[in-house]
Amino acid sequence: MIFDTIPVGQIDTNCYLIGDENEGVCAVVDPGGSPERVLEMIEKSGLEPKIILLTHGHWDHVGAIPALLEKWPDLPVYAHEKELCPADEPNPHYFFPHAGKNQRTYGEGDTLALGGLTLQVLHTPGHSGGSVVLLVEDVMLSGDTLFAGTCGRYDLSGGDGEQMLQSLKRLGSLTGDYKVCPGHGALTTLERERQTNPYMQQAMRL
Repeated sequence: MIFDTIPVGQIDTNCYLIGDENEGVCAVVDPGGSPERVLEMIEKSGLEPKIILLTHGHWDHVGAIPALLEKWPDLPVYAHEKELCPADEPNPHYFFPHAGKNQRTYGEGDTLALGGLTLQVLHTPGHSGGSVVLLVEDVMLSGDTLFAGTCGRYDLSGGDGEQMLQSLKRLGSLTGDYKVCPGHGALTTLERERQTNPYMQQAMRL
């Protein structure tokens, strides 16, 4: 598996590239801005993008999508249905507008094939109603649910503190260890967060 990441956009959102070098394909996760840098990362990989995956739909995770769709007009864009902005939504700043013919939805228990890789979807509300965590091999793409030493804020539209704790408890209860790749900041491991993250420890005591 090929794995790469770059910080993008106004607040350094982590944009990830997950690829199967044997099949020559990749997925782009949370292309939050700086489209020229995202395009450069894809070109450097030598892989063909097949899907865009969103851990949630906040503005800082979606900004480079128009540029990617301009270059690859048929790329499907996956997000949880609760992240799609209704036509009459008064505050679309925080949600991903429907991507027309490219839009797909995924949710709890879904799996996606990427070449020989399988990505598993966990619905982890708390930061937003449709936040998801993606698992592929030993990698956890945790979005803004789990960070190194902390968790995502839950005071924005669609956020919920009790749901956040339940989602953290669920992640902490997974079997084994994962390389945790959050939406912002440093990479960490699930075991490290079990041992040192006060929010996850509080959640595990529930």
